[in-house]
Amino acid sequence: MKIEGIKDVFFDLDHTLWDFDKNSALTFNKIFKMHDVAVDLNEFLSHYEPINLDYWKLYREEKIDKESLRYNRLNDTFKKISYQADSKLINKLSIDYITYLSSFNHLFDDTLDILNYLKPKYQLHIITNGFQEAQDSKLRNSNIHHFFQSVTDSEEVGVKKPNPIIFHHALNKVNAKPETSIMIGDNIEADILGALHIGMEAIYFNYLKVCADHKIKQINNLNELKLFL
Repeated sequence: MKIEGIKDVFFDLDHTLWDFDKNSALTFNKIFKMHDVAVDLNEFLSHYEPINLDYWKLYREEKIDKESLRYNRLNDTFKKISYQADSKLINKLSIDYITYLSSFNHLFDDTLDILNYLKPKYQLHIITNGFQEAQDSKLRNSNIHHFFQSVTDSEEVGVKKPNPIIFHHALNKVNAKPETSIMIGDNIEADILGALHIGMEAIYFNYLKVCADHKIKQINNLNELKLFL
């Protein structure tokens, strides 16, 4: 079951190492209190999370820009829960969300354990579609930045996963080859199919345990990487 010949391990960050959903919920709780937004947090999140994923898909596909993503995911959610929020409030919340998001730094269970396990054996890297300013803060504030030799983000490259350009850029940055590299992430389209398309190995972090193609290598918790690496 071990994958032979791997030298470079590339991770996604959000929803893979950094527990985005937990940190996001804590951030909304904070900024809603700051701005006296009287909504039920659980109800808000139940609508926000799928809306956010839909907007991220549009963002990956270059159909919307960063500002549209940040504004519309909030605007649509407030409409869903029938909360009156004007554009001034939404813009302020969208700014404060990014400002405070990286002040919460819960990692997935076993993140530190698996990074300590992999670090002596492989060169470790990040490839992320997340916003540059936020991703750097997340890595540093959660104290995992030192594990990674390189961080490649979509704003730096100008395209997003699964575009092969971002994968080739990340590989070229560290003189890595697709055939000796592996991508680990939570998104089948962006992380797994994107990596496989250029000849990398890939492992799907299926932490939500959704039904997925059995041909795709997958794990439900990070420590299961030890079965492959």
